[in-house]
Amino acid sequence: MGEWQYQKVVNGDVTLNVVAQGSGPLVVFVHGWPELSYSWRHQMAYFAKRGYTAAALDVRGYGDSSAPFEVAEYTLRKICGDVAAVIDTFDSGPAIVVGHDWGAPIAWNTARFHTDRVKAVAGLSVPYHPVTPVSALALWKTMFTDEGKFFYQVYFLEEGVAEAELGADSLASLRKIYYAASGDALGADFVRDKPADSKMLDGLIDPDPFPEWATEEDLATYAAAFDKSGWRGPLNRYRAQTLDAEEFGSLPDPNIGQPAAFIGGEHDVVRQFVEGFDPFETAGENCDDFRGTTIIPGAGHWVQQEAPAATNDALEAFFDSL
Repeated sequence: MGEWQYQKVVNGDVTLNVVAQGSGPLVVFVHGWPELSYSWRHQMAYFAKRGYTAAALDVRGYGDSSAPFEVAEYTLRKICGDVAAVIDTFDSGPAIVVGHDWGAPIAWNTARFHTDRVKAVAGLSVPYHPVTPVSALALWKTMFTDEGKFFYQVYFLEEGVAEAELGADSLASLRKIYYAASGDALGADFVRDKPADSKMLDGLIDPDPFPEWATEEDLATYAAAFDKSGWRGPLNRYRAQTLDAEEFGSLPDPNIGQPAAFIGGEHDVVRQFVEGFDPFETAGENCDDFRGTTIIPGAGHWVQQEAPAATNDALEAFFDSL
């Protein structure tokens, strides 16, 4: 990615790897699990050409950013502070923040807790729902583990277990996870019904060939990053959800005040977590200035990579509305 400019942003004890392209109003892109700043390659080039400074960070724990060991270092509050530090580094006034997967809650809550730094916010794949005093992990345990069923977020809780499984062959792990949650697999494999004592990769397909939306070079880029940084940091974000609930689950005024938008894939696995409930249908419930939901036909969870043109169009329409 020769057009990208690389720089380091320091936030306390954490150093963040940030890539940027273009000049103009700042848009900060925040990736999810298990991805990288590289996940925004299509958006970076597109919006840089349209007069924006497009910046994407490797979230703490990923890629070339710091990877603290302790779970407590991966709370939403701390990672939102990282995003605020990135915005401050560019010194361009409030930014538009766009997040995908875990990056979406990070983006939403950066808008909530750093209101002066965020002009507008867009979430991909995960709508905004305020953190409550009861952690989502408690819900997943009740719905899945107590019923004898596997759920990946519960499986991730025991430190070292998922790290060993996924890190044994990062490339194969990523291929299986990406495919399972994609529109090509209709998202079904990711939430397949299997016993609670299963492992993450049990039953997942390693497609041959992989769908065209990710090349061999793309996949190798991700695998090399995870082989370098390890899997613990990315998994710690799941483990920190209980700390999030304790820290700000009871705070008042949880709504997002800035202009907000949501984008999701038609076949996103997030829509399948709870039978009979589609969180995409309530995406604007806690947003005071909601500019709308865009559902992209045929796409799965990795919407900005599976359908970059449609995602860029939806983001551009949102940006133009500001």
